[in-house]
Order: sequence, then structure tokens, then C-alpha cells
Amino acid sequence: MSSWTKNSFIDHMTENCSREVAKVGRSIIEFSEKYADELTWGRGNDHGTLTFRCNSDFGVLPLFHMTSNGTLNIQINFLRSKDVPKQVMLDMVRKLESNFLRDYDEIMYDVDTFEPMDELFFTSTQVEKFLNTMEGCCYRLRQ
Repeated sequence: MSSWTKNSFIDHMTENCSREVAKVGRSIIEFSEKYADELTWGRGNDHGTLTFRCNSDFGVLPLFHMTSNGTLNIQINFLRSKDVPKQVMLDMVRKLESNFLRDYDEIMYDVDTFEPMDELFFTSTQVEKFLNTMEGCCYRLRQ
């Protein structure tokens, strides 16, 4: 049983992150509640974790994790290891690369890591594009 809830997660994020990061976090939570096939809250003592999972032919796959400390872990390499269809991966990687101006190829991004959200999101448009990318990925995985 998880020890974190939506409310405790938001409270912790509000106390420990900037106002901008907490606002992005709330947007991601709202999106997750609407589009995740499975949304789970962590059980850790130091900080909370939200995991967004989507149904697919490969089972329920996590697409990203967010912590109440204001970090985000996009599961690109995990999805690669599950042999997710190439079209889904290309679409996801290209959109994330153009949104965050980072390389997410297998050489430059060989390990899924938690990134500070204040270094990923500088505008509300970037948040919207990230969420649209995750929504599109879910749609394609469910086909």
C-alpha cells in the first residue's frame, strides 16, 4: 500500500519546490489522472513519486516518473528495452528532442535519469507539448 496520496504529494511539492515547478507538477498530475491507465503513488519516506503507466501489447508500461522534489524521469530507454514499435519510439523521441532541445538517442541518452523540472520546462508551451507527446504515445501504444 502506498504511503503517498495526491494531496500529500502536492503539499510536499509546494513546500519543497518553486511556485513554477509546483504549477507544472499539478498540470502533470491532472493530465495523469485523465490519461494514465494506471497511476501509482510511491511509498518512500523522503519524497513522493508518481508513476504514469499506459496499457500496451507489452503489458502496462511506465512512461514517466515524477517526484515531489521536482524531478521527472522519462522512461525512453526502458521503452526501448521492451521493443516498443519503432514508430512510437521515433515519434516520442523526436517530439521530446524538439521540445527540450536535447538528444535522446541511444548514445547521448543511454540511461533514464531524473531531471530537475526547472531545467526541462521554461514555458507553459513546453509543458503542453510534453503532455501532448505522452498522450500521443499512449494512443499509439493502445492500438
